[in-house]
Amino acid sequence: MGLLMGDALASVAVALAIFLLLVDLMHRRQQWAARYPPGPMPVPVLGNLLQIDFQNIPYCFNQLHRRFGDVFSLQLGWMPVVVLNGVVAVREALVTCGEDTADRSPVHIFDKLGFGPRSQGVILARYGPAWREQRHFSVSTLRNFGLGKKWLEQWVTEEASSLCVAFADHTGRPFSPNALLDRAVSNVIASLTFGRRFDYDDRFMLKILNLLEAQLQEDGSRLAAVLNSIPVLLRIPGLADKVICARRKFQALLDELVTEHRVTRDPAQPPRDLTDAFLAEVEKAKGNPESSFNDENLRLVVSDLFSAGMVTTSITLAWALFLMILHPDVQCRVQQEIDEVIGQARPPEMADQARMPFTTAVIHEVQRFADIIPLGVPHMTSRDIEVQGFLIPKGTTLFTNLSSVLKDETAWEKPFCFHPEHFLDAQGRFVKQEAFMPFSAGRRACLGEPLVRMELFLFFTCLLQCFSFSVPAGQPRPSNYGVYRIMVTPPPFQLCAVPR
Repeated sequence: MGLLMGDALASVAVALAIFLLLVDLMHRRQQWAARYPPGPMPVPVLGNLLQIDFQNIPYCFNQLHRRFGDVFSLQLGWMPVVVLNGVVAVREALVTCGEDTADRSPVHIFDKLGFGPRSQGVILARYGPAWREQRHFSVSTLRNFGLGKKWLEQWVTEEASSLCVAFADHTGRPFSPNALLDRAVSNVIASLTFGRRFDYDDRFMLKILNLLEAQLQEDGSRLAAVLNSIPVLLRIPGLADKVICARRKFQALLDELVTEHRVTRDPAQPPRDLTDAFLAEVEKAKGNPESSFNDENLRLVVSDLFSAGMVTTSITLAWALFLMILHPDVQCRVQQEIDEVIGQARPPEMADQARMPFTTAVIHEVQRFADIIPLGVPHMTSRDIEVQGFLIPKGTTLFTNLSSVLKDETAWEKPFCFHPEHFLDAQGRFVKQEAFMPFSAGRRACLGEPLVRMELFLFFTCLLQCFSFSVPAGQPRPSNYGVYRIMVTPPPFQLCAVPR
């Protein structure tokens, strides 16, 4: 009896192994197409998953870039991937072939959040009518609520003033600025999405910020990558919960703010903020099954704008202060320009930027050097395309190695150094660079770019107008190598802020 049982189990195991190999071959069949990009040899089922260092994917991809060239392929589980490197290949894919590379790969773990096919938010949404509707709504609504207008600029300046007050509480004492930067920047997004700001010690806001941090850790885990690459594993009970727990809690907190809006909103009055505007569109869309304006998408759009808008700007500002304490000569030149153009009697204005080429160059160089989103957000081909002579089939996930663009050795004089002169001509005038691509490019370029640019200029100039920053006495000079966790943050550091 036991022998028969053993034979049966062996047969099942063999059948399962053959099944998995056949499925694996089916998912890898495009690798045999003519002119498919080269890449490391995958193993059955797992592909190249075991060859990727998920603690430092940018470094891993850069090593593969040196080995295989600007366009190379990977097999992540059952997901075919092509990685694009360098300004020429990335621009060809995202701009020249923009219509055919604007789709997103499905994020299978998010299916467990229970949202429908027309509820995908705006960042990770598949390319199509629902995404176009939500992107147009987000861009136009942000514009209506002040983007590019004087009152939003004043809003940011007032928040920058509050941030300076918080910095002044630490005068002369070493402290880490990250938490204060998070709170200031999140208030700008909260003002646009929910029409309110929070005190820096508000418990509700602190919960949101803590969950955003936990969410980044979940998204960057090896388990999340494996589950997205081999989605059949999501059928194992409880496994998906390990990588979406913080996201669920974060959305639940935002739901409280949305519910508050439902109660207090007056349809007869103009919308107070983006949430009110979305609720008005939901009312209009009732009875239209084709509309993407629904309660689920409201949660996702607000979540996308809040999380993406806060985290990227805050991390960039942390890098800016970090680099100022490492390069006091640059800090002094920025402060000299601030004194000459703005002085100390009034806060900065966006109109000042045109007369401050060095400060503008420094902010751009911070974004280039910090390189906080080194791999961008993955795209997917909606039809066969050709990039740099290689054929990339429909349904292939594309990773745009933005790090290889921002540090392209053919485009930058000193790609691995902090060098603001990258953005200045011989006469000291600010110049744009084609390889400056921190917001990506093409149809899926960051929709919040104008807001981020304004925040970076106003927060940075306000801080350097009020304070001089330095490495605390007795502390060693920190390394300038960032820490990768989906995004690249500065290494842990403290600074001293001395009022000017």
